[in-house]
Amino acid sequence: MAESTMVTGLFRDRDSAERAYQAVTDRGYSRDDVNLVMSDETRKRHFASGERTELGSKAAEGAGIGGAIGGTLGAIAAAIAAVGTSIAIPGLGLVVAGPVAAALAGAGAGAATGGLVGALIGWGIPEERVKRYEAGVKEGGILMGVKPRSDEDAAHIEKSWRDYRGEDVYR
Repeated sequence: MAESTMVTGLFRDRDSAERAYQAVTDRGYSRDDVNLVMSDETRKRHFASGERTELGSKAAEGAGIGGAIGGTLGAIAAAIAAVGTSIAIPGLGLVVAGPVAAALAGAGAGAATGGLVGALIGWGIPEERVKRYEAGVKEGGILMGVKPRSDEDAAHIEKSWRDYRGEDVYR
């Protein structure tokens, strides 16, 4: 399997994103393996209600409002809270978490504007698909990406994400 292979998908609602995230963690991937991109507006709408989910906690941390989060966490919220590489990009209104956040943070805030598109293209995602993902995130979607460790994992993740209403799921 090519090193640059990444399974990516766009999720239009919190429930489908949480289930897709759980499918990845159930296969032994950690929150540090999963890239998430969402608008700050999406983070506030889905994950700022105080309901504890792993995805929402990760989103909160990305926005700089995280902290010690107790209780039962849903899949994506805690990932955003606990991963050290999550950033909010002012001006763009995006919350980014996972390995791509570390790359963007390393590039500096000024490079972040074009950096997200560049980072996604750097994952081997065709520019046409990146544009669809970017539009989907602006419309309130949650973009998720993970580098599978094997072809078997890739096939499993791809299928489960489609089962959980993922759009534009590719590897």
